[in-house]
Amino acid sequence: MNLRVVLFIIISIFFTISSLGQSKSQLEKKRKQLQEEIKETQNLLFKSKKEAETLLSELDDLTKIISVRSRLIRTIDEEAEVLSEAIAKNEKEINSLEKNLSVLKKDYANMVVSSYKSKNKQSRLLFLLSSESFTQAYKRLQYIKQYATYRKKQGEQIKISANTLSVLTDSLRNKEDEKRLLIALHTQQKDSIGREKNSQVRLVGKVKAKERKYIAQIKSKQAEERKIDRQVDKIIAAAIAKSNKSAGKKASSGFHLTPENKKLASNLVANKGKLPWPVKKGLIIRKFGKQKHPTMPGITINSSGIHIATEKGAKARAIFKGKVLSIQLQSGRKKMVLIQHGNYITAYKNLDDVLVKLGDNVDTGVEIGTIHTDAINGKTVLIFSFMKEIHPQNPESWIGKIL
Repeated sequence: MNLRVVLFIIISIFFTISSLGQSKSQLEKKRKQLQEEIKETQNLLFKSKKEAETLLSELDDLTKIISVRSRLIRTIDEEAEVLSEAIAKNEKEINSLEKNLSVLKKDYANMVVSSYKSKNKQSRLLFLLSSESFTQAYKRLQYIKQYATYRKKQGEQIKISANTLSVLTDSLRNKEDEKRLLIALHTQQKDSIGREKNSQVRLVGKVKAKERKYIAQIKSKQAEERKIDRQVDKIIAAAIAKSNKSAGKKASSGFHLTPENKKLASNLVANKGKLPWPVKKGLIIRKFGKQKHPTMPGITINSSGIHIATEKGAKARAIFKGKVLSIQLQSGRKKMVLIQHGNYITAYKNLDDVLVKLGDNVDTGVEIGTIHTDAINGKTVLIFSFMKEIHPQNPESWIGKIL
């Protein structure tokens, strides 16, 4: 085997390990994100100690964490599978290199023995002097040089192959250790999800016993949310009418924007998908739009915004600069703030107190108010909506990933 073949094998191994490494690093990143999400779910939810009054809430929490943990287990399994493939490839390459190294060493040993015997029979000088002609002597000299070069290359090949073999063996041991840790983590997560599913079954039984009561509660909350949505629509419609009247325009379905407000709206759109979250730390517990209720079969809920669980005492923050359009009082003395960004509106609902005033110009990240913490279930939840005029948008497509 020549040096080119050895180098080709080493380069092939490098690219194989590199591609597997990229896939593994992506799965490892995803696994760590899911582990962090489970931690956040446990920290921000599961606050209540009054199970009798919060059965449905606790069941929702369990359903959420079981869903995340299931994704984590799938990711762990995928990561373990990638490691298994890498281990198998490593073992194959190690076997191949060991065989090649054995052949190289055997050839080299034979060469050394042959060289030694040749040296005992006659010296190199005698070998040259015994030539019948100058041409033959020259050819013999070239042979001696080529033989020495070949012997040197064989030694280099052995050294390179031995080093590569050592690196692959170390890599194999590391991967086997990683796989053992992943198997242990898989078992741990399986045990956790088993306990959670047992609790879920127990809670489902209790919820079913009071199904009518909980369905009535869900419908009542949905009716209250629709009432707030209609209130928001009226406020925005009135603001649209006012902007058109001030500009001497006829009634329109959209805002009449000044050049400054057009630029503001344009900048907002340019940052779509990168806007900051309305809380410093949070977890989305209800998504935007129509969706099945997480725990009550046959019940569909509709959300004009997203519900974000956060820490007790957390402040809602403006996701972009704009002007405070309205401050409204909700049921239970909770408050709602609307901020206008050109022809876009953001709504921050479920606040205890408000830190801005009507007409204030606010910058990105300015604290708007303290988010309400429910006394019964212990959760602190911001209801955040995003609208273009009166048309609801999915806030998740506008805000970036939370850090």
